[in-house]
Amino acid sequence: MKTSMRKVVINTDQAPAPSGAYTQALTAGPFVFVSGQIPLDAQGRMAPGDILDQTVQVINNIKAILNAADCSLKDVVKVTVFLADLADFPEFNRVYAEFFPTHPPARTTIQAAGLPRGAAIEMDAIAVKKG
Repeated sequence: MKTSMRKVVINTDQAPAPSGAYTQALTAGPFVFVSGQIPLDAQGRMAPGDILDQTVQVINNIKAILNAADCSLKDVVKVTVFLADLADFPEFNRVYAEFFPTHPPARTTIQAAGLPRGAAIEMDAIAVKKG
């Protein structure tokens, strides 16, 4: 017997609107898949500042999207991080650890050239809904 998981689009005005053919997030079964977020505010303006400020903005965007899906950062099980310059890793990691202080999610971090809009960081996330 074939079963299908219903996909539900997650959208919030508390994070930047998608600028292409993707959604902020989708749920499928118990999973929430958050699309890659760059350091744009909810109005679509690039966050000023260095990797520290940009990391905070990106994680706050993910938090807002997860909130719209009735989840929180505590529900995140996997994160992928793209840094424009891997030399930013120590500063990024320090801020990241503040948002995930205990039992942080599995993570992959790579250097990626040419992030959208000249961002220093892009990050996506997968969370599991409670229940």
